Amino acid sequence: MGLKVCVLGLGEVGLPTAKYILNRGFDVYGYDISSVAVKRAREEGISKVTCILDEIPPVDVYVVCVSTLLKGDAPDLSPVFDVCEKISRRARPHSLVSIESTIIPGTSRKIYENIFNKGVNLVHVPHRYWAGDPIRYGVRQLRVIGAINQESLEAGMKFYRDMLKIPLHVCSSIEVAEMCKIAENAYRYVQIAFAEELRMICETLGLDFNEVKEACNTKWNIEILEAREGIGGHCLPKDIRYLASLTIHNTLLKSAIKVDEEYRKWLAKNR
Repeated sequence: MGLKVCVLGLGEVGLPTAKYILNRGFDVYGYDISSVAVKRAREEGISKVTCILDEIPPVDVYVVCVSTLLKGDAPDLSPVFDVCEKISRRARPHSLVSIESTIIPGTSRKIYENIFNKGVNLVHVPHRYWAGDPIRYGVRQLRVIGAINQESLEAGMKFYRDMLKIPLHVCSSIEVAEMCKIAENAYRYVQIAFAEELRMICETLGLDFNEVKEACNTKWNIEILEAREGIGGHCLPKDIRYLASLTIHNTLLKSAIKVDEEYRKWLAKNR
């Protein structure tokens, strides 16, 4: 029998993930609480899709792609916990559960010990999907993997590397993989915030920001980014706050958030 996979969460990441797995020749089921997402998935070729998880038979692999949120400036990971709770009621022993959603360090271990009761193989393979260029930065690109134990790592490597042909960098722990994702996005946020502040400085001094940026970027180790309409999207503003929430050592992160807030006000005034 062929491998059966269920992708949970059919949004910007989950839908292309489901399509990629389907195109690799596997039996794919899709689940989302949104009827709109389910309808769109059907239109995109995922026929076995539903808003009711009980309609999906037990599968070999569960791929969690639900969105994570903010509650104020604190992480709200309830969508991941909720969907893992649902998986736990139906997953067979030694099924593979992969969390691709963005989470903070310690989340996977808590889910493994408290929800799955150590009954499944659990990995964290955070997505790096970018809708702006899905050809180069789609589902199949180098990603990190962390596992709760060696058996889980072997199961995760077999699925992602061997079956899906996705290149992987193995982390020594699942917590390293969790930290990697939020650190990547926070780093990008800080880079953009620097560009925003530099633009405000340049224009205050009567200098052309783009010319300064291009001149600076002729140096081999400098890459100043564009400063556009503020740091938008779902991921970057959320994930820098995830990282900042973990410790008091967050001065740079909080300053970057403040820079973006000031930049937006400055843009509104100087249009």
